Amino acid sequence: MSAGHPPGLDLDQLRGHLDRERPGLVAGPLSGRVVEGGRSNLTYIVGDGSSTWVVRRPPLGHVLATAHDMKREYRVISALNPTSVPVPGALLMCEDDSVLGAPFYVMEYVAGTPYRTADQLAQLGPERTRAAVLSLVDTLVDLHAVDPAEVGLADFGRPEGFLDRQLRRWGKQLDASRNRELAGVDELHAALSRALPTSPAPTVVHGDYRLDNVLINEDADGVDRIKAVLDWEMSTLGDPLTDLGLLVMYSAKLEVPDSPVSTTAAAAGHPDPAEIIERYAARSGRDVSAVSWYTAFAWFKLAVILEGIHYRYTLGQTVGAGFDRIGELVPVFIDHGLTTLQKG
Repeated sequence: MSAGHPPGLDLDQLRGHLDRERPGLVAGPLSGRVVEGGRSNLTYIVGDGSSTWVVRRPPLGHVLATAHDMKREYRVISALNPTSVPVPGALLMCEDDSVLGAPFYVMEYVAGTPYRTADQLAQLGPERTRAAVLSLVDTLVDLHAVDPAEVGLADFGRPEGFLDRQLRRWGKQLDASRNRELAGVDELHAALSRALPTSPAPTVVHGDYRLDNVLINEDADGVDRIKAVLDWEMSTLGDPLTDLGLLVMYSAKLEVPDSPVSTTAAAAGHPDPAEIIERYAARSGRDVSAVSWYTAFAWFKLAVILEGIHYRYTLGQTVGAGFDRIGELVPVFIDHGLTTLQKG
């Protein structure tokens, strides 16, 4: 790859592929940069001087089975485009590894801010922060109201036995990245397995739903609106309360100074977990009495994801800043999971 190309993105190869597959789309030489903040798939903003697009591809190194599925992401944003769920327009999917060394897709660029920290949210102030987070809940309700069959996603997953498979899957993900002892992680996994709740009717689930996976922009009327939901790599058909549990987890204060993991819960005006649960229940009509299990599962899942990132860091296979501190957070997430499950 020649100088000036972002890691994992050969702009000459990309330009050639776009010219072949979408003649006339690109009007000049491409430039590109990595979007900072992602911990998994790589995201690039690419432009030709007059138009801008976004490219998504898997990480450069260690890839766990079934993770980083570009085709899956592309399919779900294509299907959701005509619904009330805001997603970027899908432009092109490439499964030919010879172009960039891995499958990738191109989508429309959507202007907006992914609020990753409490400091960033502080710029909005308490009232706008509260409104933004509650809008996040409302958008999740909209997603879970989509009829999968109506948008061509009836076969997007296997809802039967979803929670049991999720637990087994994340247990395998953990085993694939094990290179140190992690106190309590096997205890948490076993406790979750013993207390599996009964799932409600299946929906499209995002799998990584949080504030910094959406783009928010202020409209001409001065209202902050969610312009796009991003990062659909874990999406499937399954239990919608797994999305709620994750959102509740991210609404709990982590109490880790300068955490490299995205957290906005400490921002003034941020709704607390109880209000988020109540709003989701009222708007969706779903029974949320088992939400503590789903929240504990979210702590476990994030612990496994962070351990995978830490594993790639130890192999020198990461791009970006903050990876040196990811490993120290894993025990914190495990402890929160155990505490949440024990308290009920």
